[in-house]
Amino acid sequence: MIVKNKMEFAKGAFLAVTFAGVLALIFSPVFGDGKNGLVYSDDMFNKLSKGSSYFIPKIAKSNEKFKTTDIAVVIKLDKPEQMNPLAKKLLAMAGAQAENASPEIKINGNLSAVMGQVLADADDMFKNDGTKVAGRYGSDEKEVMTSWWNILKGMDKELKKQGKIEEAKMVSDVMKKAVEPAFNFYKIDAQKVTEKAGIMSGLLVFYVIYTMWWGFAIFYLFDGVGLTMKKAKVKKEV
Repeated sequence: MIVKNKMEFAKGAFLAVTFAGVLALIFSPVFGDGKNGLVYSDDMFNKLSKGSSYFIPKIAKSNEKFKTTDIAVVIKLDKPEQMNPLAKKLLAMAGAQAENASPEIKINGNLSAVMGQVLADADDMFKNDGTKVAGRYGSDEKEVMTSWWNILKGMDKELKKQGKIEEAKMVSDVMKKAVEPAFNFYKIDAQKVTEKAGIMSGLLVFYVIYTMWWGFAIFYLFDGVGLTMKKAKVKKEV
């Protein structure tokens, strides 16, 4: 490969080498608690995501209007192993009657009471206090939340079939905005965006600059060896 423009090639080589150096630094465990740059930034964004995903108080307030709403549904769980004693124990704790009718569960109870129990468990999980949840049922806290999710999924489906759209929306909100965040962010400390605004902004700016950094390195290297893009000449007809 013949270098046709040494100055441009030198620029590209310098940018490529320094890019690689920064990349090596990013993968080094020097960003607090022995983490590398990717793990550190991933942890930070997870904490910020959790800090902006706490909808439980708002959902609990919406749940109050269903205090006099009773439901009767027959749900079918996706897998036979999901129909375990824990599912019935959860519903019993919420004051609902649950009867096995394999492969289905018949549920009768007050909607607000059931959702209130789910929200209480989700709130403890969201606050990383899973021992409270495990203590209530004598089961692993994550298994409890998984069982609740399966129950709510079935309830949402059956309530929609019954044409009870508002009730189904309540169940869906509890499942998606309470159970799922509580499970996914369990044991992650929540942080507000305002607390990390500087670092977050810096990371985003760095990402843009770092991407352009490599782009210019390639551009100058190619220019240095004579590989350039030029506008095609317009061919004139004779």
